[in-house]
Amino acid sequence: MKTPREIYAAYTIMPTLQLHQLRVAAVGKLVCDNFRRPVNARDVILACLFHDMANIIKSDFSVFPDFCEPQGIAHWEGVKSEFVKKYGTSTHQANVAIAGEIGLPEGVVALIDGIAYSKMASILEGSSYERKICEYADTRVGPRGVLSQQERMLEGKWRHDKRKKEEAEKLEPYYVDTGFETLLHLAHGIERQIFSETTMKPEDINDVAVAPLIEELWEYGVA
Repeated sequence: MKTPREIYAAYTIMPTLQLHQLRVAAVGKLVCDNFRRPVNARDVILACLFHDMANIIKSDFSVFPDFCEPQGIAHWEGVKSEFVKKYGTSTHQANVAIAGEIGLPEGVVALIDGIAYSKMASILEGSSYERKICEYADTRVGPRGVLSQQERMLEGKWRHDKRKKEEAEKLEPYYVDTGFETLLHLAHGIERQIFSETTMKPEDINDVAVAPLIEELWEYGVA
């Protein structure tokens, strides 16, 4: 049975992206462990562990150049080129394709396919708490650690605004005009739904709380 550590290495995942996925999975596990209603925690954890496997495709290494050390930007640009050559330029489609390659169950692949800001409205309106928890966990983890949902959303907007000055054609609708206010409203709605069903509060989820879970998840049995 393979582990995230082995799979990340096989796909040459950047260390910071490995840690991001582990943090998101730890947040997801923490929520599931404190959830009042039945929820498929294994599916949530697996989806979170591998939801961003191809995110190097859309990476702008100039935003966090320290993340490229010690190999350097040129090395990771080469890895990025190989990902694009194999999977194309759609990060989302590549994430789903890799989930299939890993051999994740169909339900987990569907959860990964469902993680997207553009799908927040359907997640909020839907009945799947697995989808809600996966999306929520991703809105709690920034590039350097666990944040409040508000902080994480603002951090994402900052990165987008920084990037759009150089790549105007990559403007994302939920960061433009009133789109961000709409996105925040949906995200906060999902947060309220989740914590109406848990025995914890949003502020209980922090770097200290997830640290021991991350250590466990490195060796989580996958497939």
